[in-house]
Amino acid sequence: MLKGRCALVTGSSNGLGFAIAEGLARAGCDIMLTGLESAAEMDERCRGLAEAEGVAVAYHPADLATAAGVEQLIAATESRFGGIDILVNNASAINLTGTLATPMKRFDLMFGVNVRGTYCCSQACLPYLKKAPNPHILTLSPPLNMKPKWFKDHVAYTMAKYGMSMCVLGMAEEFRADGVAVNALWPRTVIQTAALAMLGGLVKPENCRKPEIVADAAYAILNRDSRRHTGNFYVDDEVLAAEGVTDLERYALVPGKARLLPDFFLD
Repeated sequence: MLKGRCALVTGSSNGLGFAIAEGLARAGCDIMLTGLESAAEMDERCRGLAEAEGVAVAYHPADLATAAGVEQLIAATESRFGGIDILVNNASAINLTGTLATPMKRFDLMFGVNVRGTYCCSQACLPYLKKAPNPHILTLSPPLNMKPKWFKDHVAYTMAKYGMSMCVLGMAEEFRADGVAVNALWPRTVIQTAALAMLGGLVKPENCRKPEIVADAAYAILNRDSRRHTGNFYVDDEVLAAEGVTDLERYALVPGKARLLPDFFLD
C-alpha cells in the first residue's frame, strides 16, 4: 500500500526519524526529509537513500516551531511530490529537568517543537491527506498516562509530549469521517538515539534497542486501512506481535542482554 506514496517525516535528518524514513523508502515511498541541517549537509544522504531504494528523496530544512517554517516545508513537499499521503510527526525536543531548573527558553523550545510543531504540521498536511487514498498521521508520542510519577521530575517535558498525544486524541476523532488515520506510536524500551545524551550517561547501550524496531512498527501501522485503524496509542512490540513478530532479539543494541530499560510513561 506504500509504493508510490509520499511520506513527510519530521526530525528525519538522522536517528529515529531517518530510520523510519529508510523503512518507508524500502517499501517504495517517496520521502521528504526535514530537520535543521542545511540542504548541502543532507545532499549526500538523500542521494544515497534514493539510489539504494529506487525512490525519490528530498530534504528541506525547516524550523517547525514557526508557522513560516512549516508553510515553506509543506509548499516544498507539494511542489516536489504533488501531494502528501503520510505525515510522521517525529520531531521532538527534550529537557529532563524539574520546574526550578527549566529555563523558559527550554520550555518554549519543547512546546514550540513538540506541541506547536505537531499541531501545525498536521494542520498544514490535512488538506492534502484528505485527498489521499489511504492517509495517515503517525505521531511519536506516548499514551496519556496521568500518574504523578511521570510528571514530578520533568513536568515541562511531560506536558510537551502529552500535548503531542492530545493532538492524536482529538484529531483522530475530528477527521475519522474523512478517512484520515491519526495514531501515536511509542517504544516499549529506551531506543538508542542522540537524545540519550540528555540522560547524562545513565543509560548504557545494553539497556537499549535499535531505532529499527520503531521503524518496523511504523511501517506496519502505515500499511493498515486508514478508515479502520485510527485513534490508537500503539506500543512498538505490540504492533509487531500483531504482525506475527515476537522474537525481538535482533533489535537489541547488544544482543544477548535481556535487561532492557523501559521507556517513560509506560507502567
